[in-house]
Amino acid sequence: MKILITTAGSYGDVAPYTGLGARLRAAGHDVTLAAHDTFAPLVRGSGLRFRALPGDPGRRGPAAADGRKELMRTATAFVRELGAGLVGVAEEEAAEGGVDALVLSATTAPLGWQLAEAMDVPALGAYLQPAHPTRAFAPVVSGARSLGGWGNRTAGRFSLRMVDRVYADAVRDLRSRFDLPAATSAAVRARRERAHWPVLYGFSAAVVARPADWRPGLDVVGNWWPHQAPDARLPAAVEEFLADGPPPVFIGFGSMATGEGERLGQLAVAALRRAGLRGVLQSGRAGLRATGDGVLTIGEVPHALLFPRLAAVVHHAGAGTTAAALRAGVPAVPVPVTADQPFWAARLTAVGAAPGPVPFRRLTVDSLADALTRAVRDPAYASAAQAVARAMATEDAAGQTLKAVEGLARR
Repeated sequence: MKILITTAGSYGDVAPYTGLGARLRAAGHDVTLAAHDTFAPLVRGSGLRFRALPGDPGRRGPAAADGRKELMRTATAFVRELGAGLVGVAEEEAAEGGVDALVLSATTAPLGWQLAEAMDVPALGAYLQPAHPTRAFAPVVSGARSLGGWGNRTAGRFSLRMVDRVYADAVRDLRSRFDLPAATSAAVRARRERAHWPVLYGFSAAVVARPADWRPGLDVVGNWWPHQAPDARLPAAVEEFLADGPPPVFIGFGSMATGEGERLGQLAVAALRRAGLRGVLQSGRAGLRATGDGVLTIGEVPHALLFPRLAAVVHHAGAGTTAAALRAGVPAVPVPVTADQPFWAARLTAVGAAPGPVPFRRLTVDSLADALTRAVRDPAYASAAQAVARAMATEDAAGQTLKAVEGLARR
């Protein structure tokens, strides 16, 4: 089979699909991953074919816009640009014989449905965060506070209506470009939902249980992990630092806090010293950096190799980093910034693997030092994280997705 995976966003929105794609490729399928051009080395390094989508995940994006109107305008422009890029991807694939199935992320699905209709091929959703309305919790982008069963589900439906508004122009453009019958983004979504189009959710049921009120066709399968080469190793400097003392704490904010590296580095070092701990600081988008005894600043390294050797992980509570810390069985100090991060921070607390979130806007030396002391010194947090890790080890998300894609194509 020729399979096209489409995704968009930051590193955390792309990396999981490299592992999924590699598993599909290992089963004998021809797999292409379409993402922003900056991720071409990541995708090709996992053995997949790459197609470029427009947009720079490093620039000031929709999540950073000021005000609701500006947010909607920025998001709409981003999505319309993305839709135009998917037209180019479809044309490139058609020139090479087409595709047999589409695997769509939550961000690309409302656009990808038009491609599936135009190409007359089946499509499968592969989502990293809960997106369907439920009584169990509020929409993940609305924060961690429950609104009650009725309120949660109502807010979830309202959230989807906002998504339909953001995608309206791009869907109209795509349907016109592919000579498809006119239909609104809301109508296309409703038609897919009535048909119970299959969506696999790439997070662990040990972290977020499948809501009982979800429709058939929505399944929680576990995490898709970023591809890792069999010979991958930590840099020598990291190995030397790890061997030179007790397990350190990791501190990193991924793609968040751009330009605040110097301030955050000083804050992190002060908190580590107050808590009596060593630290590994990952520079990330913030440009986090610090020097001194008991502190090492690093660039990108595989979390799967580093996290199991740590005392705790301080992170922005993105879906991927949250899962990686739990998989390693180490406690966390979540410092959520925006979007779905408060949701995942709350889930870490709920499963007992974190002492509670420290919102980024309230991050101080005292608050971080206190949370670190609790996370590292109280064994209950590590014990809870290890219990989740054991549950995660029984899940085979890529294997289940492989079966679903092959079954979808056969039907």
